Amino acid sequence: MRRALPLARLRGAGSSPRGLDSEDVRARRARYGVNAILDIPEHAWRVIAQETARDPMLWFLAGVSALYAVVGQRTESLILLAAIAPLAVMDVVLHRRTSASTAGLQGRLAARADVIRDGVAAEVPAIDLVPGDLVVVTAGAPFPADGIVVAGHELYADESALTGEAYPVVKRTLDGADLVDVEADEVFVDGASWAFAGTRLLTNRASVRVAFTGGETLYGEIVRSATRGSRARTPLQMSIDRLVSVLIVAAAVVCVIVGAVRLRQGFGWLDALVSAATLATAALPEEFPLVLTVFLGVGVYRLARRQALVRRAVSVENIGRVTCICSDKTGTITEGRLRLLEAIAHPATSAAALLGLAALASRPSAGDPLDVVIAEAASAAGLRSDEHRVVTTFPFTESRKRETAIVREHDGRLIAVTKGAVEVVLAQTVLSPSEREAWHARVARLAEGGSKVLACAWRPVDASGDAGAAAEPDTGYRLAGVLAFGDPVREGVVEAVAACRAAGIHTIMATGDHPLTAASVARAVGLGGATPAVITGDELEAPDGPRGRALLGVDVIARATPAQKLGLVKALQEAGEIVAVTGDGVNDVPALQAADVGIAMGERATRSAREIASIVLLDDNFRTIVRAIGEGRQLFENLTLSFTYLLIIHVPLVAAAALVPLAGYPLLFLPAHLVWLELIIHPTALLAFQARPAGAAIPRGRPRRATRLLSRGDWIMIGTVGALLTTLVVAAYARGVHERGDVGHGRALALAVLILASAFVTLALGRLRTLAGAMIPAATVVVSAALVQVAPLAQVLGLSPLHADDWGLAALGALIAALPLVSILWPRAWTRSWRDTGAPRGDSAPALGTGGSP
Repeated sequence: MRRALPLARLRGAGSSPRGLDSEDVRARRARYGVNAILDIPEHAWRVIAQETARDPMLWFLAGVSALYAVVGQRTESLILLAAIAPLAVMDVVLHRRTSASTAGLQGRLAARADVIRDGVAAEVPAIDLVPGDLVVVTAGAPFPADGIVVAGHELYADESALTGEAYPVVKRTLDGADLVDVEADEVFVDGASWAFAGTRLLTNRASVRVAFTGGETLYGEIVRSATRGSRARTPLQMSIDRLVSVLIVAAAVVCVIVGAVRLRQGFGWLDALVSAATLATAALPEEFPLVLTVFLGVGVYRLARRQALVRRAVSVENIGRVTCICSDKTGTITEGRLRLLEAIAHPATSAAALLGLAALASRPSAGDPLDVVIAEAASAAGLRSDEHRVVTTFPFTESRKRETAIVREHDGRLIAVTKGAVEVVLAQTVLSPSEREAWHARVARLAEGGSKVLACAWRPVDASGDAGAAAEPDTGYRLAGVLAFGDPVREGVVEAVAACRAAGIHTIMATGDHPLTAASVARAVGLGGATPAVITGDELEAPDGPRGRALLGVDVIARATPAQKLGLVKALQEAGEIVAVTGDGVNDVPALQAADVGIAMGERATRSAREIASIVLLDDNFRTIVRAIGEGRQLFENLTLSFTYLLIIHVPLVAAAALVPLAGYPLLFLPAHLVWLELIIHPTALLAFQARPAGAAIPRGRPRRATRLLSRGDWIMIGTVGALLTTLVVAAYARGVHERGDVGHGRALALAVLILASAFVTLALGRLRTLAGAMIPAATVVVSAALVQVAPLAQVLGLSPLHADDWGLAALGALIAALPLVSILWPRAWTRSWRDTGAPRGDSAPALGTGGSP
């Protein structure tokens, strides 16, 4: 994380321990501004209401509801008004969440800071800091701005929220005076000498010369990139908007034509108006937005049961279309915490003795995670540290790369125990060259597996009293063994990665880790097989780096910065991929924001990551993502089935309602009939296709990436079945009118054909996968038959009871209309079952929507 430092920001401040004077502070504030990452406007409810009112779907529902009220259909009008509420609430919550997310990003910065000005230490609001200020940060406190560490010793910083790395970062001091004297406009300073806003100091006390404040900090750049721009509407929303718009225009045109023709035929203004209003009632597609709202709500509930909390309901759609997952490593694929993986003792030492010696050379109270892990492991092994007295400690430094403790044992003897870098400790032992080489080889294998390895050794100290503890021994040590630490892979990740691969979803691990470490984790979880394709973030940005579809050949991107992760997401999206991003730190926020689906880890994610993500995993398990994708795909298929049903039934409903009066016959459907049909269509569309069949798994093969809800093949099938059913309905009406001379009989026969066809179409689409898919069609047929056959009810509805042969003809016609669905969808579903499992399975959904362009 080398970063350019403009030297003009330090000139005038230099290395003076007095800090800036008051006049200089005012001048610098006027030049560089205040230390605030962005302005956070307070969202008044009036503003939120205005933003919510921009949703065209709400106005559409309100308009259609008013139209229904005008034609006297109060039930439909109330249903549409009720559907407005969840959509409006969803919009309001989204706007409020956006505000909360921005506040959460701002909230990670320090509120106050200890600064030296005019030679006096003072506590000031962090927002008042300017470049050149000398800030003092104590252990546990956050850094209030980006700056150069100019004083302090044994400094460790926690940068996990910014970089995602689990290990503490060593900080080295850099003399600001040396930088000011450089004859250049700027110099590049290594990340080890930078203190970054949004991170915190773990140990001791550091003095920091501020270089960047506010939006110019690395944290500020991340926040601004995350809050820049707004989310686009999803393909499903746009597809439904287009479909509804087309249907509304078509319905309006046909209504005008029918009204004009009826008037021209001499039926009068009242008949023309009733004909047009009846047709409008049949044609208005109010079910579509309602079905979308309900299905998304069901998807949110089901994902929550699978430990995936959905913050934006439309993400249920996007996650089912995901073709690529860009996953963080730390805390997502791995557990995000250090563990002692292996303790390999020297043959002359036991594993328990190795742990005990390593614990003596550790100081867990200083906050070093490695020391904490060693102390916990020793305690779990039943080892007690109070049997020894530490006389002197020689702390770890970057130059020595080891920590040594002089310890008095219970019998009064003094021993020196040291632990640290393997190459340093082994060089100080009495091992023979061959033994030393063998240990180096063993350590190399551990390192290749992604482990961080420390060596531990000890030796007696030949001295009486505490005099022998005055100097640190550097030779004559006896090797106790080595300790291997690592961040273990989460349970279930290996299986989840394999499931993604089988489902045609490419997984890329983007991490700030070293390429060797990242490659070892990738091999452990099965990314890329035995030889994962690994590149660095710099190689990704290089002119000859992978572009477009070539990125699907990359398994790991190591040493990736936040900007590079964001660039990766955008490059994949430009290549046509539907991208999901997982993460937990502030560094992941821009990528989470830009992704089609941003997935935050709920247990360890920062508030910023949780607020900006569209889905939060409550169990922080990568395999939950696969389950969520399976639910998303199933919901998309179920929604497609429901819309297919609606269109197939609406085609004959609208066409027959238009053709019959155009031909000069009395109206086929009366308003009461339309209410009756709507009471059948609504529950069927909303309930019959919702359930997820037992045992259904995420389908194999690449998910569809079409932006249309229905493919060209689906539309041909809908048109074919709709036209066939329209012909049968009109023919049934004509038969009843001509043969019986009874309009009521013709209407009853036409309604019987349409209702039975509704039941058969539901069964053909759902393939009896669920109980609801069978019970709802059966109930509609039984209730409808009662309405037709019970004479008093039929009379109220303007119908005449049917004979047995009428019902037989109606059933035959409905079955003929449903046959194309059975002949096309059922073999397709069985073929996919064979492809997915190698054996036929009865719970696969018909593969609608697979015929469109990728």
